[in-house]
Amino acid sequence: MDINKTLATEFKLRQEQIDNTVSLIDDGKTIPFIARYRKEMTGSLDDQVLRQIFDRLTYLRNLEKRKEEVVSSITEQEKMTDEIAAAIEKAVTLVEVEDIYRPFKPKRKTRASVARERGLEPLSVYIMLQNMNAEPEKEAEKFIDAEKEIPDVTAALQGAMDIIAEDISDDAALRKTLRELYFRKGTISSKAADEEAESVYTNYYDYSEPVNKIAGHRVLALDRGEKEDFLKVSVAVSGDEAEKLVCDKYVKNQSVAAGYVKLAAEDGFKRLIAPSIEREIRAELTANAAEQAIKVFSSNLRQLLMQPPVKDCVTLGLDPGYRTGCKLAVVDGTGKVLDTGVVYITMGEKNRIEQGKVIVKKLIEKYGVTVVSIGNGTASRESESFIASLLKEIPAKVSYMVVSEAGASVYSASKLAAEEFPEYDVSLRSAVSIARRLQDPLAELVKIDPKAIGVGQYQHDMPKARMDEALSGVVEDCVNGVGVDLNTASHSLLSHIAGINSSVAKNIVAYREENGSFTDRKELLKVAKLGKKAYEQCAGFLRISGGKNPLDNTAVHPESYDAAKKLLDECGFKLADIKAGADKIADKAEEIGYSKLSDDTGVGIPTLKDIVKELQKPGRDPRDELPAPLLRSGDIMELKDLKPGMELTGTVRNVIDFGAFVDIGVHEDGLVHISQICNRFIKHPLEAVKVGEIVKVRVLDVDVKRKRISLTMRLDEKK
Repeated sequence: MDINKTLATEFKLRQEQIDNTVSLIDDGKTIPFIARYRKEMTGSLDDQVLRQIFDRLTYLRNLEKRKEEVVSSITEQEKMTDEIAAAIEKAVTLVEVEDIYRPFKPKRKTRASVARERGLEPLSVYIMLQNMNAEPEKEAEKFIDAEKEIPDVTAALQGAMDIIAEDISDDAALRKTLRELYFRKGTISSKAADEEAESVYTNYYDYSEPVNKIAGHRVLALDRGEKEDFLKVSVAVSGDEAEKLVCDKYVKNQSVAAGYVKLAAEDGFKRLIAPSIEREIRAELTANAAEQAIKVFSSNLRQLLMQPPVKDCVTLGLDPGYRTGCKLAVVDGTGKVLDTGVVYITMGEKNRIEQGKVIVKKLIEKYGVTVVSIGNGTASRESESFIASLLKEIPAKVSYMVVSEAGASVYSASKLAAEEFPEYDVSLRSAVSIARRLQDPLAELVKIDPKAIGVGQYQHDMPKARMDEALSGVVEDCVNGVGVDLNTASHSLLSHIAGINSSVAKNIVAYREENGSFTDRKELLKVAKLGKKAYEQCAGFLRISGGKNPLDNTAVHPESYDAAKKLLDECGFKLADIKAGADKIADKAEEIGYSKLSDDTGVGIPTLKDIVKELQKPGRDPRDELPAPLLRSGDIMELKDLKPGMELTGTVRNVIDFGAFVDIGVHEDGLVHISQICNRFIKHPLEAVKVGEIVKVRVLDVDVKRKRISLTMRLDEKK
């Protein structure tokens, strides 16, 4: 297989784009680096497409490797033929290769292998010929041998049919045809393991759906229900179509021998093929569902990490709790902890609530708090009510926001948190994390295992390696897309920069602590274990504010500094001009023409346009261009206050296959079903909404008992 040619065809890209991308990957270049600084070579492919190419490249290379292994094994067995070689060469999936290899694969002890050991293969060949005059019973008499445990004709014929059944089961072409039949006409069904047992899977206690129509989230629900012993799941083709297909292929006539072949074919289908095909179908459905779930999780995670930060605000983080109280942490605009405390405001005790108000008011006044970040866990509704009431009693303009505290407890109990805040207990660390999540979601959330952030569905059922790979890729893309301040970033954040691992990230922080702030990107080369190759990958994503060279505070790569200086000169600017932003440089570049500037500076037009963008706004944060998060300051509602027809503004908290959950200011998030997201047809909610988006919704229904809220975003329709 010409893998690069295959990739170009599949992705509908020019061959040159694929060849260059594969070459860069093989040269050890990271995806963020390729996406940002090698646009001329890739045709400006973004990081998500590059990762898809990388994943497919890996699969195809593994496929080729497996083909070589299979060819080698069959050749060593001296069983290779031109037909087998051609079939292996033609195979386009690992499943097809394994089907071809099945007859030659070393098997554990089976009924057929035992029969072969007893010398019954010639009898099976005799029967398979299905000659009209054949007499299988008479032929079987020749194989009776007490020493070989073949006491009679029946045993001999059974052994021969076991061999035939296994041979039929090993037919790669037949298995492929059956697999296609199961996907085309098969039905997946589930029954209750115990009809009396109550569970969240009651909808699946008597359920069936065509294999080719079942949605991924239902596949995962069936899998989990089966794993938890609430469901029994099966896949089958109705009637005897599948079994008939097997018999029709192998039964040639109406001879006596053909009758035995028919029995063997039926046995082979029921005992060997059907269970195997069912497992394969289930595995493929699960793999596809998992891949879809990982894509949804990845998309949600990307949007969550890229939420606009609430910058330069002194923030009060509040980690709600009942018995142990609500933990408080005040952090300054850079995330430095200024003070901590505990208040008991959620148990309804008036004296304690008043004491809590005094404490919180003092903290707000003393440190100039302008925003309160409240975790959305246990007791968050009472905490939000307390804060909303308190803010009405003070003259200062302070707003608040309820933030997801998913993963905060995981982080606060981690070794990383202990290193960062050795003087605080676990709960106070959570309060700090909750405050920082509002200030800079990206910098704080990278400290947490992405699976614990809670913006997916069935994330704990996903294949761990694939999930980790996909989510770490998202984190890497986001961190590098934003860039980090080399002089303030934690080693957690630095470790996600292209070319930098955890060890080198710690070395950067150690160098900074020992030698003071970096003043020049080139200083990175003095950091232990950070060589030229790592420097090439990471330098452009690390910012130095107020350093020797103003370009160090931009995403312009050091390899393009000379080009940037020539560009500035041609457009009539000086290097010093970019400290405040060279606003007019884009107009001047357009006037001169990018083609001419490209020739003069020696860099491609895509890179040139990136440089112009950076020179206009040095140190820019791409997240600042997004709508600001929804901060609240007024009255809050409870579930019982909601009435159908109410129109509210909320924040999308999670997007799943069948809809989106929206925070509308009550403790429970409301569900906008996929059918209520927009007026046009969409295959998936991600086509219309994303995590963190501010949306207007109308209440459709409120189920107070089950704590469920149904919402619609189709506001133009009649109420």
